[in-house]
Amino acid sequence: MISRSELFAGAATYYARYRHGYEAEIIEYIADVLDLDDRARVLDLGCGPGTLAIPLAARAGEILAVDPSEEMLAEGARWGTPGIRWLRGDSSTLGELSLGPIDHVVMGRSFHWMERDRLLRHFDDLLPAHGAVVLAGPTTDPVDPPWEPVVQAVRQTFGLEWRANSEEYAQSGRHHDEVLRGSAFHRLESRCFTRTARQSVDDIVGLQLSFSYSSPARLGERLPAFTEAVREALAAANPSGEWREKVVTEILVARRP
Repeated sequence: MISRSELFAGAATYYARYRHGYEAEIIEYIADVLDLDDRARVLDLGCGPGTLAIPLAARAGEILAVDPSEEMLAEGARWGTPGIRWLRGDSSTLGELSLGPIDHVVMGRSFHWMERDRLLRHFDDLLPAHGAVVLAGPTTDPVDPPWEPVVQAVRQTFGLEWRANSEEYAQSGRHHDEVLRGSAFHRLESRCFTRTARQSVDDIVGLQLSFSYSSPARLGERLPAFTEAVREALAAANPSGEWREKVVTEILVARRP
């Protein structure tokens, strides 16, 4: 069984470069809906290389960026963004981190890795009355990018498959909004942001290496063969080498009544 700290081994630089970030409009919305100021302390749980923490830091007093991967934390910290504390931990070790008072929690594409019901009960104890839980990620019915069937066929050839390391999500099948409605934070507000992104073959190959199931560490010696196979399959499917992706990001804000 791969530990949480090893899930993305070797993927941090690819994650930072090739995963979609959050455009200024999304950051402004989160900051405004949470009424952030220079006194606000925000926990970014499962922060990765700071995809959300770094742009949000300018709007808060302090961001506590927590992730189980030392590689991810080091990748985020190397930018030297002020106002962020990088802390190694995960949803099961928050009580050991001496976080101090927290106003809000944000998570970008990480909640599905966690024992969600238990974590929300912990947030109910951790957050003040005005505290909110914000999820930033795909909608409940995400649309696969146009290259996904092409790359999926290559992954199958290499015996790679997606796995959420969370029995809460993988076995229950409950979407995040359903889990939130069963928690203390059942007053929900949602807004979607849509844009079109142009992706090159290099972008798509790099993206594959950012995933837990096809990270460099997971592929090992098969890494060159895998990336070459992906390139060949993409070239055969679209000789132009340019792909367009519709990117939809849902911001789900959960509060107590």
